[in-house]
Amino acid sequence: MAERPCGFESHLPHHLFFLMPEKKRLLLVNPWIYDFTACDFWLKPLGLLYLASIIKKYTTFELDFLDCLDSRQIAPNYNFKRRVRPDGRSSFYKEEVTKPDLFRPIPRKFSRYGLPWSQVEEWLNRLPSPPEAVLITCTMTYWYPGVQAAIELLRKKFGRVPIILGGIYASLCSDHAQRHSGADLIIKGPGENQILKVLEEIVGTGFIKEREKHISFPSFDSLPSPAYELYKDNEVVCFMTSRGCPFNCSYCASRLLCPKFEPRAPEKVISEIVYFQQYLNPRQVAFYDDALLINKESHLKKILEAIIPLNTGLKFHTPNGLHPKEIDRDLAQLLKRAGFSSLFLSLETADSNLLAQTGPKVSPEDLEKALNNLEEAGYLRSEISVYLLVGLPQQNKTQVMESIEFVQKLGARPRLAYFSPVPGTRDFEALVSAGKLPPDGDPLLHNKLVFPYFWSQITPDDFQEIKNKLIKSYLV
Repeated sequence: MAERPCGFESHLPHHLFFLMPEKKRLLLVNPWIYDFTACDFWLKPLGLLYLASIIKKYTTFELDFLDCLDSRQIAPNYNFKRRVRPDGRSSFYKEEVTKPDLFRPIPRKFSRYGLPWSQVEEWLNRLPSPPEAVLITCTMTYWYPGVQAAIELLRKKFGRVPIILGGIYASLCSDHAQRHSGADLIIKGPGENQILKVLEEIVGTGFIKEREKHISFPSFDSLPSPAYELYKDNEVVCFMTSRGCPFNCSYCASRLLCPKFEPRAPEKVISEIVYFQQYLNPRQVAFYDDALLINKESHLKKILEAIIPLNTGLKFHTPNGLHPKEIDRDLAQLLKRAGFSSLFLSLETADSNLLAQTGPKVSPEDLEKALNNLEEAGYLRSEISVYLLVGLPQQNKTQVMESIEFVQKLGARPRLAYFSPVPGTRDFEALVSAGKLPPDGDPLLHNKLVFPYFWSQITPDDFQEIKNKLIKSYLV
């Protein structure tokens, strides 16, 4: 049977249920992914969960939460066999959809990933009452068709319910979102100091708890923990020990989304991990930090030193990539002892000239030293993934192939990180200046897999050759 909406008091007698005063409700939605490919790489709508925790703590709203990417909740009648790796990464249910006209020349299928459409319709039909407003998020800019589809369904069910859109798409492509998403209001940037004012404008006053009239969050550390209790299954949780990044790489939007680098106090991070373990019972924890190792002596090392004696049994993962330059012998030992089982390091490229152009925060020599330290700490080199960018405007096939060979010779696992031209970054502006991208083009052009067809020096045949080389290295 499909997931019941949060807060549905089905245990009450029928006559008493309808005598109860109706509570005002909000619906929070993490929509589907529309793409050529997608997998659950420890994906959680962390920003939406932070807003949910604020709303739960400071208002009288009841919350209904729909995560269209929560494949654990797919009803048995869909005969979906979810493939799950030991580290918690898993596959999505997918339904093929019509490919956007822009992608007609690309010889790949296009799909909707996440809960089956009909199951979402059934879920919405079981809500105890219509929401006062809907909060919806979107991570990748080019995933906006999932937002459009979800809003279309919400309009069909609830009519002109106010819909508020936030997230990365809303922040980086706010004009497009305003014109094309179907949402009534767009929130740009972090929403913690905006959401209650927005709800007050839409729903009216009176929902904020009397003792909480003046609410503000001066720092990332002042936020309550994300509302993971809205999930039925918390086998995997994700969190951040910092927000933003002090670097300014040519391809990265971190500074656009969070202009200031904000580390949290180590003791607060530890208390959150303890809370997760005691009340959520997760097995996998992914760190979402963009710059986890910055100020490591006063930050991550303090966190790891506190985690180790707890013997949590948790497995930790670093999907956003670690800076190899910061992995000294001491840190490598601490990572191993604390239970970090999936390590992703960021090299981007072994080409020194290309590194100088994109943002020289790392060197090939840094990676070699980091791998030596990690191996000494007890990691197998073959267990360690190294991100290599492919598709940069100034990059050619030879540079990618040589980078793959460099990582292979070191014994680590090369992993392709596909370049996406993010609005506001230097690489995006360079493509616009060269006439290869329109300044206000469709965000679908940001898709990480379309570079061989639109702007890259790397052709589709080159790209296939690169992937074949990588596949062979995994089979060795």
